[in-house]
Amino acid sequence: MPPRRRGSSGFRGVRVRPRGRFYAEIRAGGFRLTLGTYNTPELAARAYDAAAWRFRRPRRDMNFPDVESLEEAEFLAPAPCLVDDEDRRRHRQVQRRIAIAEHDEQLMRQWRAQFPNDVVNTDAFFADLRAQRRFNDVYECFYSCRQCWASKSRGL
Repeated sequence: MPPRRRGSSGFRGVRVRPRGRFYAEIRAGGFRLTLGTYNTPELAARAYDAAAWRFRRPRRDMNFPDVESLEEAEFLAPAPCLVDDEDRRRHRQVQRRIAIAEHDEQLMRQWRAQFPNDVVNTDAFFADLRAQRRFNDVYECFYSCRQCWASKSRGL
């Protein structure tokens, strides 16, 4: 069987992604196993070689045949990024929350544009509420200080 052709990246098992990153994968037992996306073709090729060592592939199928052992290949390869079902579920949940927040912001912009008086009334309401709280705080402070001074003056 002739050797497999190397892709546009120049490495076996590495493809160039549209945004300039490099995608590594290996085929084993009729399945294509994703090894991850990397910033350089060399890192992707190292990840491919570590997987090739794990599958006991011959050295001629590796990108760096000078690597002597699985341990050395794993040492030179970037850490694998394993994604499990829990990670996927969490990611979907976060994406849903982001979509809801973005939709909510869009609706708020539309509401402000359609009902500017409501925005003015809301701002006035909260300004009055803040003023009332400040007044209550000052009153409570004054009242507690007055009681404190009254009790001290009786004790003299």
